[in-house]
Amino acid sequence: MKRSRRTFTAEFKAKVALEAIKELKTVSELAQDYQLVPNQISMWKREFLSNAGKVFDDRTPEADQIKKLEKEKEDLVQQIGQLTVDNNWLKKKLL
Repeated sequence: MKRSRRTFTAEFKAKVALEAIKELKTVSELAQDYQLVPNQISMWKREFLSNAGKVFDDRTPEADQIKKLEKEKEDLVQQIGQLTVDNNWLKKKLL
């Protein structure tokens, strides 16, 4: 009999990890509540804690990517404006 793997959303993983961090219930109790293996919850908790500092990091790759895209947008808008001026000038010369 073939078993299919379950997939979990990032929101679900964060919810379970936060509950594990709060330690209101043991990892075994959480595993039973969510029908998970205790080791999986421990891995999610460890991963959550190791990446928690990135939330407050201003120099994330996403921030750099956004700045790069904004600069590219400005350049393209400027280029469109220049091409529009050139196109209108050529239309006037041909008429």
